[in-house]
Amino acid sequence: MKKIAVFVDVQNIYYTVKEAYDCHFNYRALWQQLSDEGEIIIANAYAIERNDSQQQSFQQILRRIGFDIKLKPYIQRSDGSAKGDWDVGLTIDVMDAVASSQQDVDQVVLLSGDGDFDLLLKRVNQGYGVDTLVYGVESLTAASLIDAAVQYRPIKAQLLLC
Repeated sequence: MKKIAVFVDVQNIYYTVKEAYDCHFNYRALWQQLSDEGEIIIANAYAIERNDSQQQSFQQILRRIGFDIKLKPYIQRSDGSAKGDWDVGLTIDVMDAVASSQQDVDQVVLLSGDGDFDLLLKRVNQGYGVDTLVYGVESLTAASLIDAAVQYRPIKAQLLLC
């Protein structure tokens, strides 16, 4: 059975699905779809902590599905700008997963449209021989990310909660 490691850029998926479809992403449907294809051995969801009760409820739902939630504080800078992304942390976790002989990951699944992850996917596939799959909103996913993935699946109706 194929061993699958799933990594979700929660903010990216939330905002792109909201912008494109004015809906929410269906994490249960994703879990079922991937479970039908193999064994999910790692499932990390990367989010920003804002101490909001609605967000905490959402995180509990993700935990019940099977995701480990990784939180980073939301930082408001003195100039009014904000910071809070997980690109480096997600990248390190992906590399640790594919480099670990204990995990023996066959496929890395990334949910994001962020083109910053294109080099990561190329390295995972070419350097470690691990299959890569990206889910993203087609109109809002970087072409370089789509090109870097072995397989790309656009987020469509069966993965939406409207």
